[in-house]
Amino acid sequence: MKKQRKLSFLLVFLLCLSLPSLTFAQEGEITGKVTDTESGEGIPGVSVIIKGTSRGAITDLDGSYSISAGSEDVLAFSFLGYVTVEETVANRTVINVSLSPSIQALTEVVVVGYGTQERKEITSAVTSVKAENFNQGTVNDPRQLLQGKVAGLNIARPGGNPNGGFNMRLRGISSIGENAEPLVVIDGVIGGSLSTVDPNDIESMDVLKDGSAAAIYGTRGSAGVILVTTKTGKVGRTVVEFNSSMAIENVARTISVMNADEYRQVPNSVDLGGNTNWLDEVTGTGLSFVNNLSLGGGTASTSYRVSINSRNVNGVGINSGFDQLNARLNLTQKALKDKATFTVNVSNTTIDREFGNDNSFRYAIVSNPTIPVRSSLPQDVQFGGYTERDIFDWFNPVSIAEQNIADGRDSKLLASIRGEYNFTNKFRGAVFYASQRETDWRGSYSPKTAKFGGGFGRNGLATIENNERLNELFETTLNYDETVGKVGMAFLAGYSFQEFFNRGSYTQAGNFLTDAFTYDNISAALDLANGLASVSSYANSNRLVAFFGRANFNFEDTYLLSLSARYEGSSRFGANNKWGLFPAISAGVNIANLIDMAGVTAMKFRASYGRTGTQPGESYLSLLRFGRQGNFFYNGQFVPSYGPVSNANPDLAWETKDEYNVGLDFVILNNKLDGAIDYYTRITTGMILPINVPVPPNLFPTTQLNIGEMSNSGLEVMLNYKAIQKSDFRWTTGVNFSTLKTKLRSLSAGDLSFGEVNYRSNFGSPGQNLTQLIRIQENGPLGQIWGPVLDGINENGSPRMKVINGTALDANGNPVYCNCNDDRAQLGTAYPTLNFGFNNSFKYKNWDLNFFFRGSFGHYLINSYRGFYENTEGTTVQNYNIVNTKYYDPSVTKAEYNSSHVEKADFVVLDNATIGYNFKMSPGKAVGRIRTFISVQNPFMLTGYTGVDPEVRYGDSEAGGDPLAPGIERRATYFTTTVTTFGLNLTF
Repeated sequence: MKKQRKLSFLLVFLLCLSLPSLTFAQEGEITGKVTDTESGEGIPGVSVIIKGTSRGAITDLDGSYSISAGSEDVLAFSFLGYVTVEETVANRTVINVSLSPSIQALTEVVVVGYGTQERKEITSAVTSVKAENFNQGTVNDPRQLLQGKVAGLNIARPGGNPNGGFNMRLRGISSIGENAEPLVVIDGVIGGSLSTVDPNDIESMDVLKDGSAAAIYGTRGSAGVILVTTKTGKVGRTVVEFNSSMAIENVARTISVMNADEYRQVPNSVDLGGNTNWLDEVTGTGLSFVNNLSLGGGTASTSYRVSINSRNVNGVGINSGFDQLNARLNLTQKALKDKATFTVNVSNTTIDREFGNDNSFRYAIVSNPTIPVRSSLPQDVQFGGYTERDIFDWFNPVSIAEQNIADGRDSKLLASIRGEYNFTNKFRGAVFYASQRETDWRGSYSPKTAKFGGGFGRNGLATIENNERLNELFETTLNYDETVGKVGMAFLAGYSFQEFFNRGSYTQAGNFLTDAFTYDNISAALDLANGLASVSSYANSNRLVAFFGRANFNFEDTYLLSLSARYEGSSRFGANNKWGLFPAISAGVNIANLIDMAGVTAMKFRASYGRTGTQPGESYLSLLRFGRQGNFFYNGQFVPSYGPVSNANPDLAWETKDEYNVGLDFVILNNKLDGAIDYYTRITTGMILPINVPVPPNLFPTTQLNIGEMSNSGLEVMLNYKAIQKSDFRWTTGVNFSTLKTKLRSLSAGDLSFGEVNYRSNFGSPGQNLTQLIRIQENGPLGQIWGPVLDGINENGSPRMKVINGTALDANGNPVYCNCNDDRAQLGTAYPTLNFGFNNSFKYKNWDLNFFFRGSFGHYLINSYRGFYENTEGTTVQNYNIVNTKYYDPSVTKAEYNSSHVEKADFVVLDNATIGYNFKMSPGKAVGRIRTFISVQNPFMLTGYTGVDPEVRYGDSEAGGDPLAPGIERRATYFTTTVTTFGLNLTF
């Protein structure tokens, strides 16, 4: 991972090249005073910025200011609670300005589906987060920018794996069978990959939360929509920005285990003479370097912004991290006497990954601390000198991390062009085309000496996997705006065509003559020559066609109405259900325009209804398909066998979500407090699930059907308070919280049923493979954690389970524990009932401070580490280490999952704390702004949970993220980390 460090020097070199052209700008001293139009008094703390730059000044106690600017510069005067004023310098040396009070919270422009609206006109549940409010510190994934910022939007990544993805859930779980994450739209590209966008290049992220806002996106809006708007060039002088940071990452949380001395005191433990801290052996200090260089500017007809971003990230785990290089160009050109506007956005991202191996963390926890890491004994030479033992389910964790190779490369290109023509000042049309191409390559190799990973048993084992995805989108829209009397009207009509193509291949082979070439010489594997290798490939495609429209009505900014509909067809639907209609209606009334209320600047009540959908997650599910089902040995060779892999279902349709929302937006206390309150109820029907069917008459034992019903409801509150707004000191605080209640109403449709009660996921090896963990029950909450209830410890040290129903009897007719579902109970639920975020921002002269807390309450987690290793059975049978939490009871001698291993996982974490200093620059200097900062992420967490991470688990990581099996902390969990970032921001 050295090439990104070289790139850092390149960025600095390019930056230096740009300086000479910026140093000779002709500027003069501009002075003036900013006053309130109503009182005539000077306003302290007003921001005076040269438009298109970050250079500026702040008015003093009487509203006076001084700034160096050129004759062509435009000064922007802005202050919280006032309308921004812009003034061209021209030949003036004194510029006095009066500012009028505004309702800033309701006049900001918010991006909605296929357009923008002022906040005061919005009648749906929409939350906008601007760049200045994003989470700070080392942010490598755009999802982190929103974490904890939006009421009802939960973003979680258990552990600190730098290659681990973030799970997003908006207003709970919208589907238990298909797509559960919000749809992402990047600069108009539906289904855009967030990996194509560097966090530094994002201007705003707008979250469409309710059905009426998301219905314009039809079959993909069921889980909500996140609209990403990237930064563009501003009209004015050229602006160069350079941001650089270095981050130090250390382990924050693991799980408590015994050290060597404690372990030797356990009866019958095996002492092998070592003194090893395995947790330290598989971790280290991670270093990350992030650099961003951007150049932007423009004229009245042309604006541009180009950026290049590099990220060199090393995790705390051995051989885990990535190198990322991203380049972006945003260009806007006006033509035909400014009636036509063309916009081009191009982004290219390359990520080289080292995945490490999370199992090294699992086996570090279980490893006997008296085992040395390396050994020169003859039996260990064959394992590369790493100590290995012939016991069940144990591998040397350092060997796992150091010997096994797991690499990857992601290449992503997103390009779009949009042409808009204004036929009149009321009527305009636009054409939009976008193409997104993604290629993911994965290569892994387990050498001959690696006991874990298959290399030892296969004499070296290599795997290569390639996946390609193409997303092409064509859209055309027409907009018409009109005012008739006191009614303002805005109409939208559009057509959308989108096509997806996916293909990939997979090859695995072993038996190599040498480890020297790893996966790069897979064709030399002797398994291939013997026909024992695994080789497969696939290709599929699907299309979406839609017609959509919207009408907005505004009567004197008081009465508001919005109507929309999308009529969409998908090739993934069955032959009898190719098309679906997704309507929405929302209305609002600005109460403050009708009733005078003391201290109330604005208050808007709104109500909405919207229908959205979810299409099948795979292509061809509605068709009768045949495929390879394995091999059989015939006449001295392996012959592939084929058979049905799915049944036909011509009635397969979309999942339907009907959502009702009522909300209140307000600005009170003389513009100091603004916020929004929403209550919603949504019902999802026709969920797409695999249902068991009889064979015959069916050819395959399961069929994908629309079946069942679930409901979600909750309250969401967002508040922002400008506590202190003085010339030299400002304090702004904000809080958001949301509640959630989920109920699985039905899993049946007619005579067919997914099963009134189902059980998902088992505990695993050793010895607990048949222990089911999650119950799915009609008319019950989703995410029920299920299991036996501990009722004490037997004399032999085994857990005694509570007899609940008494269906099993002993020889004397007394009820005994049956080790079945009759004697098991709900031990908790996996989803939180309350989430919150709490933010505070301070500015004192040149200093700024921000800290942000986030928390979740009401959810439970199965602590797998304790269920397997918090007992003495492992020490006497397998020589495992002992998990040593506050619950450890040395009298327990048998590992058996029960209610004591299900823990309440409430937590509050300081997500981020950042302190920065802005150096005061003299007028006329090339450098307009210098800011340095220190940021700490996850410095501490308050929780009673004893596992690695109390973060919500939305699916079972050992079952492909199964959304029907949440709430399990598996043993291969990457440890959580604390990140300390030192950064520098420069503007020229």
